[in-house]
Amino acid sequence: MDDYHQNTFQQVVEASRSLALLDKKEINAILENIAKETESKMYHILAENQKDLQRMDTTNPKYDRLLLSEERIMDIVKDIRNVVNLPSPTGKILMQRTLPNGLNLSKVTVPFGVIGIIYEARPNVSFDVFSLCLKSGNACILKGGSDAWFSNEAIIDIIRNVLDENGVNPNVCTLLPNDRNAIKELLNARNYVDLIIPRGGKELINYVRENSRIPVIETGAGVCHTYFHKEGDLIKGKNIITNAKTRKVSVCNSLDCLVIDKDRLDDLHFLCENLEKKNVIVYADKQAYEALFPYYSYDLLKEADENSFGTEFLDYKMAIKTVSNIEEAINHISKYSSKHSESILSEDKDAINLFEKVIDAACIYANASTAFTDGSQFGLGAEIGISTQKMHARGPMALEELCTYKWIIEGDGQTRS
Repeated sequence: MDDYHQNTFQQVVEASRSLALLDKKEINAILENIAKETESKMYHILAENQKDLQRMDTTNPKYDRLLLSEERIMDIVKDIRNVVNLPSPTGKILMQRTLPNGLNLSKVTVPFGVIGIIYEARPNVSFDVFSLCLKSGNACILKGGSDAWFSNEAIIDIIRNVLDENGVNPNVCTLLPNDRNAIKELLNARNYVDLIIPRGGKELINYVRENSRIPVIETGAGVCHTYFHKEGDLIKGKNIITNAKTRKVSVCNSLDCLVIDKDRLDDLHFLCENLEKKNVIVYADKQAYEALFPYYSYDLLKEADENSFGTEFLDYKMAIKTVSNIEEAINHISKYSSKHSESILSEDKDAINLFEKVIDAACIYANASTAFTDGSQFGLGAEIGISTQKMHARGPMALEELCTYKWIIEGDGQTRS
């Protein structure tokens, strides 16, 4: 590890210890000050964001993720204030008992310490990560994507200035340089960083998992399916499919593959009617292609191949798979799912029950859009990511998931024989 990164990481570790001395009122006051400062510096942030946007093609699916607006900044301010109003996750007694030898045991929630976040062109993540880390007593090291460098730098400057003004070491929120080597150094900072959370596409997550010497919580990659069962409601289905696919195509909870029962192929053109209006390119298997061909725009209808399934499109694109029954639907989803969010549309309670029991994913929906997989929508405040693994955290991650625990043992002279 080079001297620059070693010194940077050491400074973050030293700064992180001071967070344990802040009381809950002080933390909430800092977050409220950051919300106010963000609001007052809105146009500066937007100006810096424009510098990033000018370097990206507007047709790039990441453009929408990178884009900040007055409305989006006010939503960020709202999310910071949501975190202020949430109870502190630290210091909770999870278990307490006295052993026969008189030792008093307590299992208490504590912060991880230093969390490294690696993320792509999503400047809102800088605010989300810091507010959640500060509230949970963690320092954070951020490595944002080069596409969002100007936006992230402006955001982190605001945060660090507020920290300094409130007597808190600003190194508890550190943005690494716009340098690819910084990722490698962060992934190898074993004695300094306690946890790594990548937020981005499959390629980024795979790279972090394969190269990190630090524990990783995988988040973000979402290959999401919606199964329209033979007992699915047509109106509900049309609205849910449209929302899941087109509400925001560049996010991990957007729909990638519609699985449809062969008995409902005659209704497929109706279910996809609004998708055509949004210029969604459909990659349909043979049966679905034939059902859509007379209705769906020729330019937007493509024949599916094996690569059409298991793909996170992050674009106005969607695959369609025809199945004979729910068992075949479950098998297809199980094969291609990233274990993020899966949905069934049906009025058959037995089918819903089977789907909910057998499908392995962080979030299972019945008659609802996968677009709801989000920390704010779940009432968690701002979100640090959506975990697609099973260890420690699963699904939307917020304050509680940024804590671990330690045992406190109090005695009165006991020794072990």
